[in-house]
Amino acid sequence: MTTELTPLVLTAFSGGVVALLLTLFGGGGSVLAVPLLLYVVGVADPHVAIGVSAAGVALNALTALAGHARAGRVRWPCATLFAITGAAGAWFGSSLAKMIDGHQLLLIFAVAMAAVGVTMLRPKAAVARDEPRLNWSMSPRVGMAGAGVGSAAGFFGIGGGFLIVPSLMFSTRMPIYYAVGSSLVGVTAFGLTTAFNYALDGWVDWPLAAVFIGGGVLGGLVGARLAKALSGQKGVLNTVFAGLIFVVALYMLYRSAGALGLIG
Repeated sequence: MTTELTPLVLTAFSGGVVALLLTLFGGGGSVLAVPLLLYVVGVADPHVAIGVSAAGVALNALTALAGHARAGRVRWPCATLFAITGAAGAWFGSSLAKMIDGHQLLLIFAVAMAAVGVTMLRPKAAVARDEPRLNWSMSPRVGMAGAGVGSAAGFFGIGGGFLIVPSLMFSTRMPIYYAVGSSLVGVTAFGLTTAFNYALDGWVDWPLAAVFIGGGVLGGLVGARLAKALSGQKGVLNTVFAGLIFVVALYMLYRSAGALGLIG
């Protein structure tokens, strides 16, 4: 349990940064949570960092979900099926991750971060589509997509919004503005499932997670104001953020390889 003042202040700062990035960029915004907890806060165990990250991102996503739901941008039948099958996948993925050495897991995580950076650079065009309605022919496709994305999100301990949004658009044909709002149901479910699974092994520092979430509340408020002010610069911001993700991914590769004795 972390009770020293400096780590808690740094945790609140990290939670604020993650929530701000989630608000500005949506999918991919939570991928910096684990490296912030490891290299800024100083969490020693990679599995604890992933457990705290999963809990914090899930509750931050739940807060954002409330706003999207009030605005009518959540398609609940599709989002619920996706989240249920995805939660089962997240349990499988997080269980697999717990069996892997922490530094080996971080090597894989760094590669996944680079993939997130690539998705940030890809243009996301809004496509006009009909209103999605869940039906029997669509259900298997939605369920399989949820299970696959949930497994990846649980394995890496991330929200997975950068995967959920395109998966929802592909499996349901819903427009991106519904997919973004609906994706938060999955982010919340996957994060809570992963956090609970990690908590069973004592790999969630709950006071740290609470401070991380508290910092995220303030970060989300700041991010909402910045999102409106910087709406015209979204392309440039995406490029800058993608570059930051690549740099952090390289740093994680270096640190993890060094911890495993792969480099001198």
